[in-house]
Amino acid sequence: MIPLFSIIIPLFNKEDYIKNTLLSVLNQTFNDFEIIVVNDGSTDNSLNIVESISDSRILIFSIENSGVSAARNFGIQKASGKYLAFLDADDFWEATFLEHIYKLITKYPQEQIFASALKIKTKKGIYFATYSKLDLKTNQEGVLNYFQYSLDHSILHCASSIFNKEAVMKIGAFNETLSTSEDTDYWIRAGLNYSVVFLNIPLATHQVVNNGLTKSNRKRFKSIDYSKYNSLNASDYFHEYINKNRFSSALKYKLLGDYESSKKLTEKIDFSKLNFKQKALLNMPLSITKIVVSIYNKFTYKKNYF
Repeated sequence: MIPLFSIIIPLFNKEDYIKNTLLSVLNQTFNDFEIIVVNDGSTDNSLNIVESISDSRILIFSIENSGVSAARNFGIQKASGKYLAFLDADDFWEATFLEHIYKLITKYPQEQIFASALKIKTKKGIYFATYSKLDLKTNQEGVLNYFQYSLDHSILHCASSIFNKEAVMKIGAFNETLSTSEDTDYWIRAGLNYSVVFLNIPLATHQVVNNGLTKSNRKRFKSIDYSKYNSLNASDYFHEYINKNRFSSALKYKLLGDYESSKKLTEKIDFSKLNFKQKALLNMPLSITKIVVSIYNKFTYKKNYF
């Protein structure tokens, strides 16, 4: 029997988290799903933990370590469900996540992408993601333009989004040349093609894990090629979103000491759309920029800002 949902979980060295992630799916109140675990060359005990959980809905595949995008793309090819989720191996759902998404699918059958609000768990506590200009009340849903409501935190996240598989085929594969920002690249392509049915209830949790892989990815940071959108006849919200992400990428390059790449992106930024703090971070000496960013990150958390 073909399941309604395919939950694709790329797995690389998440032995401390994968069991909780899997149980959060297995304990859903809506249970018409399959779980596709793509073991991306884990070297810890992650695979053994997955294999110890006996449930026929869990399908396990192992590939050579190729990165999260390749693992997700492999999972897409193996998925048999009509709707796909890209849940990371350290994130988790509330028990009613799929039940709420199913109700949205039934209510908005013409739409292709569905998402709930998100919680962010760090060592300091749990935060609610804040969304730009969102006027939905708690428990209220709406069909939203991705770029208009993602100028602060993205309304799409791997932990909280569901895609019709036909839409995934149109959006295309995850970019395997990007070791970071591959999700942002995907959301841009999704937002250019579809609206998002967004439910303002935090039914998914993104767990911020600062492990060795994260640090390594930062060193290998490669910006999205924003230049391909320069001539695109899109909304002001889209161009503001791209400008914000150009700033973020330029700042990351600066923090890594890649001044040439940072300069190239900075030259393309519309500074009239930046606030005073953002302008200052790009212009001040690197040593001061690092101090400011370190202080900011110590006292607050803002996804995709620094």
